[in-house]
Amino acid sequence: MDAVSRGLRAFGRFWWEFIVGDTPELFVATLVVIAVSLALASLHVVPVVVVPAVAVGALVWSAARGRVRPRAGD
Repeated sequence: MDAVSRGLRAFGRFWWEFIVGDTPELFVATLVVIAVSLALASLHVVPVVVVPAVAVGALVWSAARGRVRPRAGD
């Protein structure tokens, strides 16, 4: 049973690293974009402009945040 537990933990760590990786803000932004598109779809609003704008905004925010981060050696 211990081998199964270790295998499940390793499997979970792999998917966490694969999906979230070193930029969890993009993972959260992806969830926000999906939530916005679902909310707009249920309201029968055409999300053709809003969803791409939210996605671009998230990418710009992440890139700006990445430029401000201090270096590891500093």
